[in-house]
Amino acid sequence: AGMHTVGALLLGAVSSQFSPAPSSPSTFISDEGPCRIYNFGLSADCQGRQLDFVPWRQLPVTLESIDLSYNGLHVVSAADFQNFPQLRILLLQFNNITHIANEAFKNNPLLEHLNIFNNSLHEIPASPLTSLLNLKELFMSNNLYRHATLADSFSKLVRLKVLSLGGPLVMGLKKNDFQPLKNIQLQTFAIKCSSNLSYYEPGSLEVIHTKQMGFDMAIDQRPNALHHMLRDLANKTLSVIQFRNLFEFTYYMGDEDIFLNLKDIIASQLIFHRGKFNENLLKMALLNLQVTPIKWLRLQYIDFARSPTFVDSGAGSSITELSLDNLDLWYISNPDVLRFDWRFTWFKRIKQLSIQYVYFSSVPCDSWAEMEGVELLDVSNNRLSDDVLYNKRCNYKGSMPNLLTFNLSTNELTSLEDLSSLIKQFRKLEVLDLSNNKLGSAKESRHCVWTQNITRFIAHHNYFSSEAFHCLPTTVSYLDLSDCNMDQLDLTYFKKATNLKMLLLSGNKIKFIPSKWESPSLQILALDGNSFGLISKASFQHMPQLSQLRAGNNPYHCTCELHAFVQDTIAIGKVNLTDWPLNYRCYHPEPFLNTFISKYFPGKVACDIRLVIIISVATTAIVILIFVLICYIFDLPWYTKATYQIIQAKYRAHKENLAGDVGNFNYHAFISYSHSDADWVRDQLLPCLENNKNPYRLCIHERDFMPGKWIIDNIIENIESSRKVIFVLSRHFVNSEWCNYELYFAQQRAMGKTFSDVILVVKEPIDPSSLPSKYCKLKKMLSTKTYLEWPQQVNQQPFFWAQLRSVLGKPTMTREETNSIRSRNTSEQFSVVEERIPEVNKPLEGNKKEIQSEIIHRTEIELQDQRNLEAQ
Repeated sequence: AGMHTVGALLLGAVSSQFSPAPSSPSTFISDEGPCRIYNFGLSADCQGRQLDFVPWRQLPVTLESIDLSYNGLHVVSAADFQNFPQLRILLLQFNNITHIANEAFKNNPLLEHLNIFNNSLHEIPASPLTSLLNLKELFMSNNLYRHATLADSFSKLVRLKVLSLGGPLVMGLKKNDFQPLKNIQLQTFAIKCSSNLSYYEPGSLEVIHTKQMGFDMAIDQRPNALHHMLRDLANKTLSVIQFRNLFEFTYYMGDEDIFLNLKDIIASQLIFHRGKFNENLLKMALLNLQVTPIKWLRLQYIDFARSPTFVDSGAGSSITELSLDNLDLWYISNPDVLRFDWRFTWFKRIKQLSIQYVYFSSVPCDSWAEMEGVELLDVSNNRLSDDVLYNKRCNYKGSMPNLLTFNLSTNELTSLEDLSSLIKQFRKLEVLDLSNNKLGSAKESRHCVWTQNITRFIAHHNYFSSEAFHCLPTTVSYLDLSDCNMDQLDLTYFKKATNLKMLLLSGNKIKFIPSKWESPSLQILALDGNSFGLISKASFQHMPQLSQLRAGNNPYHCTCELHAFVQDTIAIGKVNLTDWPLNYRCYHPEPFLNTFISKYFPGKVACDIRLVIIISVATTAIVILIFVLICYIFDLPWYTKATYQIIQAKYRAHKENLAGDVGNFNYHAFISYSHSDADWVRDQLLPCLENNKNPYRLCIHERDFMPGKWIIDNIIENIESSRKVIFVLSRHFVNSEWCNYELYFAQQRAMGKTFSDVILVVKEPIDPSSLPSKYCKLKKMLSTKTYLEWPQQVNQQPFFWAQLRSVLGKPTMTREETNSIRSRNTSEQFSVVEERIPEVNKPLEGNKKEIQSEIIHRTEIELQDQRNLEAQ
């Protein structure tokens, strides 16, 4: 943290903790006017608004923080901040301020942080700062004043912790410049001088008491000034010393050891930021570092060049005792810096070596052997390829004996096989970072042998196929394969990786979670940002140790299984969904798109299979019960039986038709009546319709049924051979089984036609509601169809016959031969019967009608018996 603070001071950056933070809707107040007011009216963001004055009239008096950086302010007047007594943070950097009024901050006694970096002040504003007794951080470097002498009033700023001052016009430092600070204990002090330092009086920095010291001055013209600077810092306990642009324009070519006094420095870290270093200058610094307590050296953004006068005597490296905890080589222009004095010996006793953005193109075989003390090696961000890193001609046995962590991230490596061949010799290696490479192809991941100590394998942002799992170490407890473009998993690997406790698979394209995924030791699993839509309790049933699961941002299908998984997981509490509920939304079905799964509640009936079975069985039972009840109420068995019989009759008729027995209507009407109404039919109906000028041909069962045929066939055939059907309705009709059949067959005949062929003659009054349920059609016809009612008064009966003839229509004369044949058959029938009567018992001619009635009655009884047999 200290290193970054000094770097920010010298680079002119502003501490991030004071930059405006994005405001949430609850803290946002207003975005109207020149500034954005947020943080409940306590902060104002006026950054980069092209302001040339402070808009104090439009700002609330409650402000504690104001950011006016990156504007065009020229002057800070006495009235600009007088209305803000609670002000604690004021950012004015990167303006063009040339003058600050003496009473500018008079009403801001609570001000703690003031930044006037990179303005155009010609004098250090001592008078305006006098009243700021609570000031803790003051950034006022990169201004145009020509000296760094502090006024006595600075001695009152006893709470000051961070101070940066100076500028490009400060030509040097004098001994008394910082006397007011002698009793102030600073945390960070940074001084900037001209690129052409003209003078440095010894003792200038002796009075400074700080933990972090930063120099931004070039000593190209005064190299010896470094002697005095280091002597002024001797016997001080510092955490960080940073030199920026120590040699800005030229390489140091002198023989004098300008780092000689470095051996007296007590510090933890030394940073060289920017500037020119050649081999001789680096050698001077390293030789003196060997005898200092400094344990952290960083060279960053250095322009390195080999010294033309350097001679390799072959006697070995001059740097053999350099012992550092950390050596950082970042953004070095020439990778030759790694092979300092043509050897890698200076790495021998380094514990943590970081080489980034150096872009070296080869790794000599002897380099691995020289780094025997390295415990952490970071060579990330170097565009390394497989052939640069691994040389098959090198013998790596026994190399890197103490290496614990190897960072190869953000390079261009493609072969896991080559890496394993190199790394298997690093016996103590525990952590391997291969992230942001091009690893994972099946072709380059065939035969891998790893050291058995690897416990953390970091390989996110690669291109892993499922076949590459065979090339992963099975000893790991931590495996990161996030963002590796995987669409499926190799389950056999997880069975072998018995020590795996944490697995990160975020940001892949995994399409489904196998139910047989076994990982006995896994405790933490990340599956967020994949492509699977189904997840259930069975998905993780073979992970008994799982305690944390991150599975949000997937295209979930909101189903009962998903709902049950979420509810059980939350209720049991064994597994913690770390990104629940904000990252869990429905993707399918469409009506639930983007619905939070936490608000998805399917019905219990839809999700409880037991309840569904119970309801289904109960519903089926009720339907069956209702069906049975309907059958009972409406006599459906009778209809079924009748339908079966009519199908049989139709079948028999069909066979007869195939034999050629086809004809048109033979009768004008078929008469359906009960036996009890036979007298009325014979005595009233037949004479009135058959014995007149234009007689009707009527069919009645006792006269016109064909002997020897089935009764059912006779009924169906004669109904279908009749143009109309007349039903003589009475209470006896309702009670007659055969009348019911004839009514049913007439209804079947009417299908596809109209019920105009059916004529209802009500011989005696009938209440439709009293009819049995099987006469539902008759009920409907009586309710909706006009019927003829037989009048009991004799004088009304002629009108009845007229109506009936009208309904029957005009009779036509066709097929008379058939009628005559039937008449002769009837006469012969009666003659045969008469001949069978003995002579002694032969009645007189006057009793002939009574005898015929008796014969007809007996014939009807025989016909009834035949019907009963047919019904059975």
